[in-house]
Amino acid sequence: MEIDRRRALAAGGALLSTLAMPGIARAQGGPIRIGSTLPLTGPLASLAIIHKVTADIYVENLNKRGGLLGRQVEWIVRDDQSKPELTRTIYEQLITADKVDLIQSPYATASILAAMGVAQRYNKLLLHTSFGIPKLAKYDMQFQTAGGPFDPENVWPNHIFDAAAKLPKPPKTVAIVTSKFPSVHYISGGARDVLKKRGLQLVLDIEYEFGNRDFGPIASRVKDANPDFLWGGTNGIDPVLMLEAMKRIDYRPPSQVHLFPAPGPMLKMPEAQGSLALTTFESHPPFTDDPQIAQFVQTYAERAKEAGIPYTSVDLQSAIMYAAWQVLETVVNATKSLDDKTLAAWLKKNQVKTLFGTLRWDGPQNYVEGSDLYKVKQLQQGRWVVIHPEQWAAPGVKPV
Repeated sequence: MEIDRRRALAAGGALLSTLAMPGIARAQGGPIRIGSTLPLTGPLASLAIIHKVTADIYVENLNKRGGLLGRQVEWIVRDDQSKPELTRTIYEQLITADKVDLIQSPYATASILAAMGVAQRYNKLLLHTSFGIPKLAKYDMQFQTAGGPFDPENVWPNHIFDAAAKLPKPPKTVAIVTSKFPSVHYISGGARDVLKKRGLQLVLDIEYEFGNRDFGPIASRVKDANPDFLWGGTNGIDPVLMLEAMKRIDYRPPSQVHLFPAPGPMLKMPEAQGSLALTTFESHPPFTDDPQIAQFVQTYAERAKEAGIPYTSVDLQSAIMYAAWQVLETVVNATKSLDDKTLAAWLKKNQVKTLFGTLRWDGPQNYVEGSDLYKVKQLQQGRWVVIHPEQWAAPGVKPV
């Protein structure tokens, strides 16, 4: 059954998914084959399943619209197990053995960098969803689709501290606890500089290995430091494990941010309520004012429930994957081509409207310096809502 297949993927058991619609047209050279990986197992699996369900929906609807260039689309996605070295090997196989027409993004900075090296070797266009160290993106045919700036280590901490300043008790002291995972580690490094410039005091600075599951010692050190604000350079389920460890010693941060948490696992934790995080899209107005986007939000909620995803609202993770496919569809239709160099040349000179804003690539290394489409959300009463900037805030919502 289809539902059982999705549940199996959510558990990370499937290595390959082919999303051609039934009765796929074999005319005009057969389907256009697009290959990628996702970390369907390993530490990042809780986020990868969100990307997977989103792409399922997009490709299905794309094929209902006629596909690309009059041909149906077949998406081949393989499990990279949250391992960059495996990501590199699989992209090699997709390009050389499977001979896919185009490639799409893996998830997270380390795997994207691995895929980028392969794309450069074979002169392939790479659209990517979540690359947190843009200065490393030196390949000329890579394009980010997440709306981030060239300098996230400066822009994103300022976003977060701007939002924190609106809390009922704005912080004066900060503890930084960050994973050594490349993107969050890099952004947290920028936060150290930003908080000092803003007159905030750093009272604790801890780094831990990616994949760590014992947060007891870290929890004790944070409690002893007693900061006003906990900066979590975290992703996936790390925030949940960290907060559970703090709960065991009867401690809860007065306020906190976790950069890229798996949205669902935090929902029912009293200790997580009020947490901040980065986002580009949440399932409330004004994001959902577009009827087509509202329909996607509804469909995603249904499919996410079937897949066993605990948070069924479209958020950052779903939005950046959706945008990657929007960009791919737009550039192929605009150029009427599958030639990677032709597609890249068009993107450098044009813009693409996505569900969270208009993307452009006319700055350094195909980024835009100092400007981005990111917002800050807060977990309130079991729901993630944008609180900053105010024009994107959920109706009637204020920081708590």
